[in-house]
Amino acid sequence: MQINILEYLEHGAASQHPGKIAIVDAARSYTFAELERYAKRCATLVIRRADVTCRPVAVFLPKSANVIFADLGIVYSGNIYANLDVKSPAQRVKGIIGNIAPVLVITSRALAPQLAGIGVPDTALFFIEDIEDENVEPDGAALWQRLQGVIDTDPLCIIHTSGSTGLPKGVVLSHRGTIDFMDWCFEKLKLDGSERIGSLSPFYFDIFTLELNLCIAKGATLVIIADQLAIFPAKLVEFMQQQAISFLFWVPSIMVTICNQGLLEPFDLSALKTVFFAGEVFPMKHLNHWRRKLPGAMFVNLYGPIEITVDCTYFVLDREFADDECLPIGFPCGNTDILILSEANRPCAVEERGELCVRGNSLAMGYWNDPEKTAKAFVQNPLNTSYPELIYRTGDLVYRNCRGEIMFVGRLDFQIKHMGYRIELAEIEYQILAIEQIANACVLYNKGKKEITLFYETRHGDLSPAAIRQKLSQIFPKYMLPSAFHQMQELPRNPNGKIDRNGLSVTLEQMA
Repeated sequence: MQINILEYLEHGAASQHPGKIAIVDAARSYTFAELERYAKRCATLVIRRADVTCRPVAVFLPKSANVIFADLGIVYSGNIYANLDVKSPAQRVKGIIGNIAPVLVITSRALAPQLAGIGVPDTALFFIEDIEDENVEPDGAALWQRLQGVIDTDPLCIIHTSGSTGLPKGVVLSHRGTIDFMDWCFEKLKLDGSERIGSLSPFYFDIFTLELNLCIAKGATLVIIADQLAIFPAKLVEFMQQQAISFLFWVPSIMVTICNQGLLEPFDLSALKTVFFAGEVFPMKHLNHWRRKLPGAMFVNLYGPIEITVDCTYFVLDREFADDECLPIGFPCGNTDILILSEANRPCAVEERGELCVRGNSLAMGYWNDPEKTAKAFVQNPLNTSYPELIYRTGDLVYRNCRGEIMFVGRLDFQIKHMGYRIELAEIEYQILAIEQIANACVLYNKGKKEITLFYETRHGDLSPAAIRQKLSQIFPKYMLPSAFHQMQELPRNPNGKIDRNGLSVTLEQMA
């Protein structure tokens, strides 16, 4: 029985493929043997500095191989890694560090002044440059002893919510949940280590969990894509071609932009065999374009809030979909059960809408240092009164169709009451995205003015509100049509690449 994710590395890539390239980071590559050596060296130094276990160690480094060395080193030391965003406002970083109270912060000498500026003492800093010291010999006995004390329900990492306002919640994931999800991925989705992973998402995002464990367990090569490439989609696609990227796990927004700019035509992406996407709805017209250009690739829609270990449902695209058709989020991942509950906490019938709730090993352990919020989100299963059993209430509205597939409708908090009718803003948004000239869109509700408000980008030129309303009037009754329109050159994004709904909401409040 596997207890610790490091068994993936020890019994997988490090022993079976020591000379294979594990990480490509800009001009530098690292083999699995080097990855293991740097991680164990880091762990040895952590143990010398902090004789503790099951405590958070923060990582404040730019996206790079050093983050991977630090994360695995922290796990080798028997502790919990928490990757932070070096580009976040100082107050946000200060709040996170204050909440998790890390025993150490692994950073670089160049970033030390930033941490000093928010009150992190020098004595808490661990400089990643120190793992380059060839005189540091990994302490095999100490590392073995640490790992013997780890059990699979111990915390592995803390991932912070990406909201742009307020103090983000620290979601605690366990070894068991991660191993459970990864073993299911390997078996069900046929991941075998031949992949060259195009790693675009930030390492403080949960997509990194899958990328890292695919790398260390199966020997896949993790190709780090620099943050600045996401700003220049043409250079991003060119990089994918040059690196013969065969596996992606991205949020759809950047894939929509690539499609809108016609970048799938001039570049050869024939090496791309597996495309995972998650985090937001992928407009079908753009997804169909990707599928036409890559007819041999497998496309998989994954769904799961951050409170779930990576994801809890999946759908392998196995049939054709019309451009205005909705894509299922599919079926539960292995060892996970999905409950769809009505307002009365009863199971919903086929085609009946209700809240998606999750039970099983995929649930996070809760929020770090916040029992009150944990108790509100992770609650007793109302269908089970016989023994303690937690479920996570996602706040997402879904239903099962006649095929048994779960269909995502929208957020419960995106459901509005307008002109006496209950309306799902996500339904309006989805049909807007099906309009040929629309590149991206976000629909919000201005409560002050009682207006359904559309923010949108076009592929080229202007698209008048009248033209949009005319197209939507063929689908929706009048009360569901937007009455306020704001065309933008580009919708704002948050750090993980999704449309920044919080930022647009603030804009909307200022308009009221």
